[in-house]
Amino acid sequence: MNETLFQDLLQMDQLLQQTKDISAAFLAGIDNLPVDVAKGSFAPLSLPKTGMGASRALSVFQNRYKPMLAGNAGARYWGFVTGGATPAAIAGDWLTSVYDMNAANKDGASFHIEGDTIALLRQLFGLPDAYTGVFTSGATMSNFSGLAIARQWLGHKYGIDVAQEGVGALPGIKILSCTPHSSTVKSMAMLGIGRNALIKIPSLPDRESVDIGALTAYLDAHAGEPLIFVAAAGTVNTVDFDHLQSLAVLKQQYGFYLHVDAAFGGFAACHPDYRNLLQGWEAADSITIDAHKWLNVPYDAAMIFTRHPKLQMAAFRNVGASYLPDPDEFFVYSNYTPENSRRLRALPAWHTLMAYGINGYADIVENNVRLTKKLGNLIAGSDQFRLLAPVNLCVACFTLNAPEDGLQDAVGQFLQSMNESGKVVMTPTVYQGIPGIRAALVNWRTTDEDVDIVWEEMSQGVHLHDLSRMSSNSEQP
Repeated sequence: MNETLFQDLLQMDQLLQQTKDISAAFLAGIDNLPVDVAKGSFAPLSLPKTGMGASRALSVFQNRYKPMLAGNAGARYWGFVTGGATPAAIAGDWLTSVYDMNAANKDGASFHIEGDTIALLRQLFGLPDAYTGVFTSGATMSNFSGLAIARQWLGHKYGIDVAQEGVGALPGIKILSCTPHSSTVKSMAMLGIGRNALIKIPSLPDRESVDIGALTAYLDAHAGEPLIFVAAAGTVNTVDFDHLQSLAVLKQQYGFYLHVDAAFGGFAACHPDYRNLLQGWEAADSITIDAHKWLNVPYDAAMIFTRHPKLQMAAFRNVGASYLPDPDEFFVYSNYTPENSRRLRALPAWHTLMAYGINGYADIVENNVRLTKKLGNLIAGSDQFRLLAPVNLCVACFTLNAPEDGLQDAVGQFLQSMNESGKVVMTPTVYQGIPGIRAALVNWRTTDEDVDIVWEEMSQGVHLHDLSRMSSNSEQP
């Protein structure tokens, strides 16, 4: 054994304690860290010929990168829809690395941990047992998997095994949607379906929810044609939902494939005040739900649920690998996802679900929605800002009260000053053609005090620029 490795093995307890101390110090001070990523430059790093050992490597890491470490997992990261990691999830993730099990293995604990966790998630979301589930690396791979199953379903309608023959054997694919997430369009490109196969159905006025009348008219005009519809259960700008119950009725009537992208909106099922938004999703053929969002587990994790495990296996099964179990004889998770080598992403989820239960996640959802609505009320009552849409759940979509011709610049300058302050991170967006700002609150740590801190920062930041003069026609100094 390499001598440095051997010494680290002998000092494993001290190494883990050192790692624990670094972790505890980071988490204890996370609220005081700048939320935005610090910028820096570094001299090139050289790979040592003789290793320095794990303890020394930790020290070098701290010296080189610690000034750039940010509180992205903290209470005021409102950029992408990103949760933090609950204490139980962190414990589970640490153990995931310690045990280092390949979750593709059909034998041993990993297989049962993932199966148990999927069952717990079905209970959390109120999904029928008819849905099988499997962990993926995130919503992109979950949507990719759902559309791969849909592609296989479409092929069966034409008597074609797409996994064998390829998409070129199909007469054509049409994927309908109203407000698809970018990961859906990206998945279409990766699957060989192509971005141009997307047919956008109009939305209801001032909404991101599909106009059921317009969809019905399209289905009538293409009666008998196998189609795929991707429904939104929580859009990124306004957390709007397609009317899933109406889609379920149309699915029964027209027989299309229904994929529901509920990456973070699926957690509405955790709370009695909001689960009605998902009524009808039990009719879906496949459902995407993200875990490193509102479940608050570490990156990266998501789930794909489906009623069509045979189609799923047809798309992802391993063929011609004699060293792997026969997929027709043994259930192996790697035959149901793009990845063969799979981290045990289920373990952090298992820990947090068991630690906090149904009531814990109902409380997280209730708290985040309440705080987002508080922020929305502050925005609505301000002369400097205006809401672009009602606050539905956990996202406030708003803009500045600036002249239209200077709004893009005003939003950019305002966001730059906000994010550089280190108090909060929010992201730019465009809603119905209007430059705007998104604040997404899905972190278990966020409190009223955090909203107050951000609102004070926003109120001060908006005065850094005279918005009335922010115009492309303003005089140059």
